[in-house]
Amino acid sequence: MKRLRKRIPVHRPESHGVAPGTLRAQAGAHASRLSVIAYGPDRILEEADVSPARLVELRAEYPVTWVNFEGLADIDLLQQLGEIFGLHRLALEDSLNIPQRPKLDDYGDHQYLVARMPVAEEALDTEQVSLFLGAGFLLTVQEKPGDCFDGVRARLREGRTRIRERGPDYLVYAMVDAIVDAYFPLLEAAALRLDELEASVLGQPQKVHLSDLYDLKRGLIILRRYLGPLRELISALLRDENPLLADKNRVYMRDCLDHAKQAYDLVESYRDMATGLMDLYLSMMSHRMNEVMKVLTTIATIFIPLSFIVGLYGMNFDPEVSRWNMPELGLAFGYPMALGAMALVSGGMIFFFWKKGWFR
Repeated sequence: MKRLRKRIPVHRPESHGVAPGTLRAQAGAHASRLSVIAYGPDRILEEADVSPARLVELRAEYPVTWVNFEGLADIDLLQQLGEIFGLHRLALEDSLNIPQRPKLDDYGDHQYLVARMPVAEEALDTEQVSLFLGAGFLLTVQEKPGDCFDGVRARLREGRTRIRERGPDYLVYAMVDAIVDAYFPLLEAAALRLDELEASVLGQPQKVHLSDLYDLKRGLIILRRYLGPLRELISALLRDENPLLADKNRVYMRDCLDHAKQAYDLVESYRDMATGLMDLYLSMMSHRMNEVMKVLTTIATIFIPLSFIVGLYGMNFDPEVSRWNMPELGLAFGYPMALGAMALVSGGMIFFFWKKGWFR
């Protein structure tokens, strides 16, 4: 997982005090595009740039209609979709307000699901996707073109029996499962990066490694913030009495919940590993500093008595004035004796330190 350069996104409403259910397009929203995949057990129809009137026809003709709304700039088109499918305006408002916490809202005849969807395999780049589940239809609302649902589309085009014969609730399972699976490449990239940083920290730790570990840990915290509510969302689908989720499809949703729990557990493990590597880096830096300080302290300790001897004999007391004024200065071998005394003191201290094990 590549290093993060952006700050954690913070939701700041553009206006305060507006009526609930007011639909507003955010600044910089992508242009809207509407596509549909309508299908049944023995036929499928895929169209791009469809009109709302065409959606009404396809919904009446096919058992399941999957409408994909990309880009959040066209508010009028989104309102028309809400009228066609009878969607609550609060749910439509949430689909436009980014970012939303992954959640599940039940509005009786339809349900609203929102999650963060990874759009890249190595970089932590996600977008919000909203799913409106109702009788015979599924509406997905995405921030921008591009998603992780290509595998689901391929299964529909290939005519896989299970996904073509079952209702939109199974299609929701397939999409939620695709979103969960899209997190695993990010986790694999994070694991590889952790291995690289671990080898670097144990080999030759540098300051840049601490920065890399911090960025990686920050990315894992963001993943944890996305995966935790996503796990709760899937649990809510299974826990509550859900008339829109058939009993025969619950077993698949439970499998999806297992995958979400596995991904969440991996995030927790990798976050702990990143924290441990940061502590290891700091410990190694502290150990290296202690080794340096030990060497410097040993050198300074050896030179302390030598400095005393040099300082003592550097005093200018004339031995001719008194026999007590440094009589050693008048000895023929006074200088070699002073050097020998300094060598003996240094050698004795080095031997003492070695016996104490300070050089090991």
